[in-house]
Amino acid sequence: MSRMGYETKCRLCRSEGTKLFLKGLRCTGKCPIDRKGAVLPGMHGAKGRRGKPTDYGIQLRAKQKAKRTYGVLETQFRNLYLQAKKLKGQIGDNLLILLERRLDNVVYVCGLSSSRSHSKQLISHGHILVNQKLLNRSSYQVKIDDIVSLSPKIIDTAKDGLRLSDKDFNPPSWVELEKSKYLAKIASLPRLAEIQSGVDINLIIEYYSR
Repeated sequence: MSRMGYETKCRLCRSEGTKLFLKGLRCTGKCPIDRKGAVLPGMHGAKGRRGKPTDYGIQLRAKQKAKRTYGVLETQFRNLYLQAKKLKGQIGDNLLILLERRLDNVVYVCGLSSSRSHSKQLISHGHILVNQKLLNRSSYQVKIDDIVSLSPKIIDTAKDGLRLSDKDFNPPSWVELEKSKYLAKIASLPRLAEIQSGVDINLIIEYYSR
């Protein structure tokens, strides 16, 4: 990714006032937020002051943070919310699980990419297999017993930059990762207790319930 692309991602994190880890492992190194704090982007960022946020503003920020974290567009996000409403259980829990089940997110949490944006690139370029078949749709909802793997053609060139190459990396318990084969089996649906997105799902539900 170009330097311009990385700077854009840093601006998004600064706008939200927190790390969104949009650059994956690079966010654990030298980060503008670590050096400067959560300064608003722009030439007047350090002096810029936000007025007291309204309830609507707080809800909107929560939704924007979730969209940026998972890398989904507004229409996609709203469709997931509508889908979550139709499922049994709490809407917020359903929405989080649907976000986690997206193929691009699964590739990321399994360590088969360096970031969610990298996952999208791998998927769109035909480097991700689901049940041994190429699948170029990032929004695909993985199912129990699906097997997600990296194409053998790209393993040698990509393996050193993947999250699973980090000796401290551990996938969530709902996937069974075979590091040596660069594949993961979906053992169960995502578990809410393990989702660490930093997203306040209740604020998002309030936003869409207005």
